[in-house]
Amino acid sequence: MSETTVAQKGHPKGLYVLFATEFWERFSYYGMRAIFVLFMTKYLFFNKALASNIYGTYTGLVYLTPLIGGYVADRYWGNRKSIFVGGILMAIGQFLLFGCASVPQGSAASQLLLWGGLGLLIFGNGFFKPNISTMVGQLYPEGDVRKDGAYSIFYMGINAGAFFAPLVCGYLGENVDFKWGFLSAGIGMIIGLIIFYFTKNKYVISPTGKQLGVAANKLDDTSNNDAGFSTQQLTILIGGIIATIAILFYVLKVDFWGSLIYGMTIVAPFVVITDKSLTKTEKDRLWVIILVMIFVVFFWMCFEQAGASLTFFADEQTNRTIFGWTMPASYFQSFNAGFIVLLAPILSVIWLKLNKKGKNPAAPFKQALGLGFLALGYLFIAMGAKNIPSAGASIVWLTGLYFLHTVGELCLSPIGLSMVNKLTPARFTSLMMGVWFLAIATGNKLAGSMSSLYPEQQNVAAEFNASKVTLNGNTVNWDSVVNNHSIAADNTWDVQLVKKSADSKQPDSITNIVVTASTTGLGADTTKVKRIIPSKMSEEKKKKIFEKFGDKEPKFLFAKGTEANTYYLLRNEMYAKNNEIKLEKWNINPEHPRFLGIEIKDLYTYFLLFVGLSGIASLILLFLAGRLQKMMHGVK
Repeated sequence: MSETTVAQKGHPKGLYVLFATEFWERFSYYGMRAIFVLFMTKYLFFNKALASNIYGTYTGLVYLTPLIGGYVADRYWGNRKSIFVGGILMAIGQFLLFGCASVPQGSAASQLLLWGGLGLLIFGNGFFKPNISTMVGQLYPEGDVRKDGAYSIFYMGINAGAFFAPLVCGYLGENVDFKWGFLSAGIGMIIGLIIFYFTKNKYVISPTGKQLGVAANKLDDTSNNDAGFSTQQLTILIGGIIATIAILFYVLKVDFWGSLIYGMTIVAPFVVITDKSLTKTEKDRLWVIILVMIFVVFFWMCFEQAGASLTFFADEQTNRTIFGWTMPASYFQSFNAGFIVLLAPILSVIWLKLNKKGKNPAAPFKQALGLGFLALGYLFIAMGAKNIPSAGASIVWLTGLYFLHTVGELCLSPIGLSMVNKLTPARFTSLMMGVWFLAIATGNKLAGSMSSLYPEQQNVAAEFNASKVTLNGNTVNWDSVVNNHSIAADNTWDVQLVKKSADSKQPDSITNIVVTASTTGLGADTTKVKRIIPSKMSEEKKKKIFEKFGDKEPKFLFAKGTEANTYYLLRNEMYAKNNEIKLEKWNINPEHPRFLGIEIKDLYTYFLLFVGLSGIASLILLFLAGRLQKMMHGVK
């Protein structure tokens, strides 16, 4: 009995090595992602729009760099070395974020650690992600029908890690300190590297027993060892990317990182398709991948709201109290992964049974179905957001959304990975996997842009550090300030502001300002204030500290401003580490954002936008699916 015949009775052990390695890498990635926007808004005090755009840029670049990692593995390093180098970079990146959360906010060290940590995570993922996904397909002989099932099992491993990550890193980040959340994410990455290093030689092998990923992929491909980018292709690649970035940045006013991501996504696929070594059939199959990429962009643009706007919705608009216990907002990011762990085996069996009956739909049909479920998820939560009670929306709405999105994801993402592996010539496998991730990169970057449109009821127009505050000529005594206190009789504050010097050798500057507000208090508007001190602490920790000081909630002074739609909030950081006083200028009726001429005045309208975007994309892909199936030349 041949080795291949034995392997066909079950999946090779190498699949479970890659499963375990990816489990811990995804634990690291999703653990950090679960608390990232909360860290930026509650610890670094970034507003939602800025945090959303940073989130989108980060996750977009995370999926852009696989093009570099795939090319290096194909031409120089091979899969194994790329995976190990990528893992080391990501572990260091998490430890730098741990450092960022350990130093004072706004300091030069904090900024350096933040951008350095994100940069290492971005490049590390680029080397890791495409290569471990590629090796799954290499475990099986050509034409093996188990590949779809293998990718579904592998995807279950990804999401098993993603399920536990928010429960561990999210709990530590929100309830203890953000730095411990990042540290645990870094430790998870180290565990994954240890597993891969000590098991790869024995189990990560081909059906013939050859060790996979040792040499560059171009050397393993006997069909055309001389294939590669020609001088003409490199010229088109570099020149095209530069020209596209210039147009996007200077003419269309897209930010630099967005221009880079979009430029790469537009140009790179056409460079691959112009390779002269490709046959007519190979070109048709690559065109299927490229055309489906367009629809994948829409899917991830809508789906990746999970780490941004849906986290805001969970944190601020959802009633998370269950039998007296308040669930951390980051826990909702485990829902999608948990559903995948439950549903992935079921979908895997369904595809295999349909295949035996000759009724297994081609990849484009499944992906159109995935976009349809995505639209249904947003339609469901839009209904819940139409009339949100004062206690917050029920967790049923987010739970239902994540269930529907999970079904959609299983119809699109693992099927897409398998499709790329089956339709791509072996010499371009990792490179095309990187090109596929470009679509995900663009979707993630656009997800951040869409999240920045999240309709705010209020926002902070400006924030200042105050060193001294006087009211009626007397220094404010916070012990005597009543909770939710409004000064109506004499609304004049003399505030001494401290501006930190950019040069540590120079003294800080002191500025005195006078806040003269109207005599009209805001009354019930106090309940809308989201960033009351100490906002960077967990709710449980706040409660314990307030009880210690005999308070039920934070103390602050506020006054309606003389400018339209503004008021000032003076809050005491006496419960926080720095014992600071903050002066905030709030806009209580900000201008509503617009998208394609549509005013996003509430969350109902906001979520309906995603219904339209994903629903239309689903219908168009369904219409094209038949033609795309013919271009696949028999591959399903």
